Amino acid sequence: MPLLNIPDELLELRSSLHQFIEREVRPIEDAHRQEILDTGTFETLKEESLKLRKRSAELGFYALHMPEEVGGGGLSYLGQVLLHEEAARDGLILPQIESVLPVISGPTAIYIDCTEAQREKYLFPLMSADKITCFALTEPGAGSDATRIQTKATKTTQGTWVIEGRKHFITGGQEAHFALVFAVTDPEKRAQGGITAFFVDADTRGYSVTRIQRTMSPYQNPVELTFEGVEVPESNILGKEGFGFYSAVRGINGARLQIAARALGLAQYLLDRSTEYATERVAFGQPIGKNQYVQGMLVDSYAELAQARLLVYSLATEIDEGADGRRQAALSKYVATEMVGRVADRAIQVHGGNGFMTELGLEPWYRDVRAMRLYEGTSEILRTNIAKTLGL
Repeated sequence: MPLLNIPDELLELRSSLHQFIEREVRPIEDAHRQEILDTGTFETLKEESLKLRKRSAELGFYALHMPEEVGGGGLSYLGQVLLHEEAARDGLILPQIESVLPVISGPTAIYIDCTEAQREKYLFPLMSADKITCFALTEPGAGSDATRIQTKATKTTQGTWVIEGRKHFITGGQEAHFALVFAVTDPEKRAQGGITAFFVDADTRGYSVTRIQRTMSPYQNPVELTFEGVEVPESNILGKEGFGFYSAVRGINGARLQIAARALGLAQYLLDRSTEYATERVAFGQPIGKNQYVQGMLVDSYAELAQARLLVYSLATEIDEGADGRRQAALSKYVATEMVGRVADRAIQVHGGNGFMTELGLEPWYRDVRAMRLYEGTSEILRTNIAKTLGL
């Protein structure tokens, strides 16, 4: 469905990404198709993911979204939306776990605050996919209200910092070479600027992955990280001491738009599967797509997807044209992730009992998209953020 006046160079870039996925990603999953249908995933998923990240970086896709000042492609927000949507629209697992394009466990705009030494040690290896990171903010007692984090960093008389605490729901934490850890450095000012971001190498004494957390999704397994007397130098602070959140918000708009785009792609995949099934499945002497109830579900999904896509494309363009992005990114993620949940539910219903079976390969996505309404801002938090931009 053509929408807006998309520049030819972005359409060509999207086509190139599609060709890469068809040429180098799909064959990997096709080789494990039966295992995926049986379990929702496959044993060598992580190994293949790391190989694909490296290949994506070599072809120039992996760091396209990063600013040109650090060696990225300076891709527009609309361009990012187009690529992330394309990566998700074939219902393949590997693109969804950041094997092709990063969201959280790769380079983000957060790292613009890096010093030159930090860029050499942390940012550039991320951009080349030689290293993986994780964003260690969430804790058992602090999710949406991140000002309640309890992890603390205390400065020693030698000028180093000692970190104590525990993080959970950390995406990519099991494979990460280093973590960006947020810790309280001034308890009296934590809401105004008392939280600092630290680079912590995974091989630092006291750093440990203490638990792999199982989820509804067959392939999303975040981890719990524990920091016991982890000592890091002053030079490992990202940005300014006490202003960790100011660095963090640099990447939030991009991440929310990218998640919204993935929701668009997955919704298109689920709608395509449902429409195909409705034309082929015969009941009571005719394709079930002739049934008005089935037609209604498909049309509702088609309409909601079209509306969400137009909205996300338009809001991404607004940011490219100078909007600060807070409302645009929040609204994009809120609308698109709520939409894909409804589309996934209808897809199961259209397929009937077959949709409930693992062998059709739909029910893992039904479970997986549920998390989209939780990470990088719950739907409730996004509503609150949008309300604030409206003066409420």
